[in-house]
Amino acid sequence: MSGSKSAVTSPAIMSGGKPLEKRIKDNWQLYLMLLIPVILTIIYKYVPMYGIQIAFRDYKASRGMWGSEWIGLEWFERFFTAPTCARMIKNTLLLSFYSLLWGFPIPVILALMLNQLRFQRFKRVTQTVLYAPHFISTMVICGMIRIFLSPSGGLINLIAGTSIDFLTESAAFRTIYIASGIWQDAGWGIIVYMATLASVDTSLYEAAKVDGASMFQRILHIDVPQLTSIMVLNLIMSAGSLMNVGFEKVWLLQTDLNKATSDVIAVYVYQQGIENAKYSYSTAVGLFNTVVNIILLIVVNKIAGKISEDTSFI
Repeated sequence: MSGSKSAVTSPAIMSGGKPLEKRIKDNWQLYLMLLIPVILTIIYKYVPMYGIQIAFRDYKASRGMWGSEWIGLEWFERFFTAPTCARMIKNTLLLSFYSLLWGFPIPVILALMLNQLRFQRFKRVTQTVLYAPHFISTMVICGMIRIFLSPSGGLINLIAGTSIDFLTESAAFRTIYIASGIWQDAGWGIIVYMATLASVDTSLYEAAKVDGASMFQRILHIDVPQLTSIMVLNLIMSAGSLMNVGFEKVWLLQTDLNKATSDVIAVYVYQQGIENAKYSYSTAVGLFNTVVNIILLIVVNKIAGKISEDTSFI
């Protein structure tokens, strides 16, 4: 009895009846192909982690990594006691949170709307128009934003009949950043949702119509449940990068007059590390940013795992 029970639960049975060595021998080409991205990931993602230790050293390029003095948490203390530390953390969190709050549901809503279109040509044209901004570089996007918001001849000022330089207004920066982000990425974000909705059995819609369900009821009871798992997965991934505000856009749109709301950690790391050559200090600030992201990722995933077993990915 014990022998049969152990046979049922053996790894060979659980993996299709073949031991790992046999499966590798039978499918060595696939494992060889898998080895390439694994090696690249180790080289470019894990090996550079060796350099994190300069966040705890007074790194001098002339002395090298091991020759530089170990100073512990001094750089972290300097960052947390900096006059602009609280402002940078607040701006980073608010920009990321508002971007997630307003930007996350838009692709879902667009996907649900596009899924209801029955004119395929119009549907394809609409999708192309929505996708297009994603392929425009951040530099060009910021140039377009400056033109649209120009106090002299800008589209927004012409429509409103004003001559306001919005990029010098601290109160307007977050709205500009979030709105431009939605315009640029919302169309690209609908792809995975459209693919999920394309796999829904059409007989479900037909049955719902026979039962007298309205379009809104079909969306609510058929489409939305199908999207729930992928929505939670995207939410988890977004939460894992909550502190990673897009550096390029903030840097290109930042002015001395809007720093009250545009001064974020990513820009600060660039200024300290590249412009001021404070490598250890900038690494310490970047490491703090990464640790917060990891904590947020774990917390959100645990919450999602308690809500539904199907949405636990870690």
